[in-house]
Amino acid sequence: MSGVWVFKDGVLRLVENPGADSLDGRRQGSDGRRRKVLIHTPTNEVISSYAVLERKLSSLGWERYYDDPDLLQFHKRSTVHLISLPKDFNKLKSMHMFDIVVKNRNVFEVRDI
Repeated sequence: MSGVWVFKDGVLRLVENPGADSLDGRRQGSDGRRRKVLIHTPTNEVISSYAVLERKLSSLGWERYYDDPDLLQFHKRSTVHLISLPKDFNKLKSMHMFDIVVKNRNVFEVRDI
């Protein structure tokens, strides 16, 4: 295992291949990490907005849940699952993307760009 240990905000983590892709700034977020995107695998489409995501989720049986005004939430009647996302699409993080992937296996995936 190679990389650099970084201590930030009280958390120690191993950053593998620090500086990789540094020549291409588009591949990294403002904090230097590689950006991740949510992909709809049947169409290989990048989910670029909540409107696109809502269409994909509704076709899978997910319904919009309007209980919390600070969150965008989706619920599937046949399950106990609830997907909670920040109102602002620009604040969507990889943990939110992986939550969508776990609750919709074989339909979404998260990729580095």
